[in-house]
This record gives sequence, structure tokens and C-alpha cells, in this order.
Amino acid sequence: MAVIHKQLAFETQGDAHIVEITEQLARLLKETELVSGIMNVFVPGATGAVTTLEHEPGVCHDFQELFDFIAPVERDYHHNRRGVDSNGHSHVRAGLLGPSITVPFEEGMPKLGKWQQVVFIDFDEVPRSRTLQVTFVGE
Repeated sequence: MAVIHKQLAFETQGDAHIVEITEQLARLLKETELVSGIMNVFVPGATGAVTTLEHEPGVCHDFQELFDFIAPVERDYHHNRRGVDSNGHSHVRAGLLGPSITVPFEEGMPKLGKWQQVVFIDFDEVPRSRTLQVTFVGE
């Protein structure tokens, strides 16, 4: 059983920007030459998250509106009261989704549903350079 670590870097726009990363993950998987196993995608940092969804404009817009409802920007967050920054909503939103996802793979391809893509969501309020940690375990 092999364990291989890789990174996936990209730029984001912030403000609940959804970045579809399925193809990049499949490319990294191909580079490993592994055939069967699991990949774990981990977000270092406290204002980004990963999940799966159908990456199309309607779903993305609905998803962003959901977070505006659950954790609105204008709410009084204790984090913001510290006076360091004003991204309390970003931390809450990222915490709801979580920093990692595990996807199985077989025959060198991620085992995702027909309309399912892996996405990164940048909940911070400013554009950022993000680097995700991707760990492959398999043979």
C-alpha cells in the first residue's frame, strides 16, 4: 500500500467563491499511477472548505444563498469584536462544511456520481492563494 502526498494550488476570489477541482484531482491521481484506493483532500486554514455538489450556476448560487441565510455577513460575530478582522462569518461557514473530504478511486479514476464534482469554497472576504493538501492511499 502506497501513501503519496501532493498539493493543489490556485487563486480564489473570496466571498463564497466556489472552485471546481475534480479535473485537477483526477490529474494528480493519474500522476501517482495508483489504481485503487482513496484520496483525501484537506484545506489548511480556517476559512475554506471542500465538499461535493453539482457544479452548475443554479446550484452554486443556491449554495451561496444558503450560507448567506445560515451565517449572514452582517451578524454580530464574537470573532469580529476582537478588532483584528471582520471575517467571523467566514470561519463559521467553513466550520459547517469542514476542511476535508475523502473520495474513493478505482481503475485510476475518482468514483463520483454522474453529476457530482469536488469543489473548494473560499468563504473568506478577500481573494487568496490557496494550496490544498491531497493524500492518496492505495495500490
